[in-house]
Amino acid sequence: MRVVVADDSLLFREGLARVLTEAGFEVVAQAGTAEELHEAVECDRPDIAVVDIRMPPTHTNEGLVAAQLIRERHPATAVLVLSQFVEPHYAMKLLSADTRSVGYLLKDRVLALTEFAEAVRRVGNGELLVDPAIVSLLLERERAAGPLDELTEREREVLTLMAEGRSNRSICDRLFLSPKTIEAHVHSIFGKLGLPLSADDHRRVLAVLAFLRADAPPDPLGSGTSSRTSIVPERRRP
Repeated sequence: MRVVVADDSLLFREGLARVLTEAGFEVVAQAGTAEELHEAVECDRPDIAVVDIRMPPTHTNEGLVAAQLIRERHPATAVLVLSQFVEPHYAMKLLSADTRSVGYLLKDRVLALTEFAEAVRRVGNGELLVDPAIVSLLLERERAAGPLDELTEREREVLTLMAEGRSNRSICDRLFLSPKTIEAHVHSIFGKLGLPLSADDHRRVLAVLAFLRADAPPDPLGSGTSSRTSIVPERRRP
């Protein structure tokens, strides 16, 4: 898988390139600015671009804007945005236009090297990923009463694992519950949320978290966008 890495910090950029190369990726270019990133994508046509959200000259959202333009102009190139901070509005803005091959992770996930490489691979293969810290904010923020409040604590655990793209078998292994128990929880979750059942894991993820889309946090930039999302497992330091 061919990758372009974009970050204004040379040391961080080189570190990412080394991690990805050792994980079997081909790093075809590095960029320190949004302009260099666009040139690299145009010339090298990578499978995925890994982009810092804050880049020169203002170090605010240049990377986010660049990622959105890449998705518009080069839809075959997946995009994984990295952020130093938990910024749900930026995640929602990035994910609002598409539902495949895009992700938003916190930079400290790079400390878990194998999981970071797997996240890059998953986005490059067409999945959507959002850092669990973002999803936690979406689930725990104050909201008007709704169907999500009807879920039991166990159903919320199952819902989160479903959102990771896990199969029922995988959820059984994670929660040490029987297949019939998990099936019952899944049926209950979809019933309470008013969402259709699906045998397709990817569509199941999008259906479940589409419920959260209408209740996304406001975008301070005034875009008014929202999103369907998927999440990745909690980070475990190596």
